[in-house]
Amino acid sequence: MTFSLPVPPEANDLLNRDPLAVTLGIVLDQQITLEKAFTSPWVLAQRLGHEPTAAELADFDPEALVAIFSEPPALHRFPKAMAARVQEVCRVIADEYEGDAAGLWRGVADGAELYRRIFALPGFGRQKAQIFVALLGKLYDVRPDGWREAAGGYGEEGSRKSVADIVDAASLAQVRAYKKQVKAEAKAAKEA
Repeated sequence: MTFSLPVPPEANDLLNRDPLAVTLGIVLDQQITLEKAFTSPWVLAQRLGHEPTAAELADFDPEALVAIFSEPPALHRFPKAMAARVQEVCRVIADEYEGDAAGLWRGVADGAELYRRIFALPGFGRQKAQIFVALLGKLYDVRPDGWREAAGGYGEEGSRKSVADIVDAASLAQVRAYKKQVKAEAKAAKEA
């Protein structure tokens, strides 16, 4: 499998070849459309004039990074907070994985270890970590024993719950319908 999100082909190409771009897409995938989240690593590379490394972003001047994130169109709805989050995640990758985002998943013993490594990243809760495990398994062929269990419902074969399940326009529509249903159910439960 490869990324075939409804984003510019160049953005999909970057996601397919660069583990840091995938990681940043997941980091940014909150409170904005997934198209925006997974296009932003490519836009960031364009603004920098090259594909950044984790070490480069970890050491970037924070105010300058916020300025890059804020430049219209902003890379995220909350450019200041998300520039800081990207920098925090890149510091972990630089410090703990020798600057290699694929180090997050390379050599893991099993799905539980993969989940623990991802869950330990700044800003990653249970759901985001499970979605990332599912994405790695379904689209990046990172499949240590137990990866589906570690991904929870997002790891189910044939599910249409997250970015990990989008392979075409139909699956995108199914993921959107699922998310809409979950929001409606949460709202109904809150009102009850």
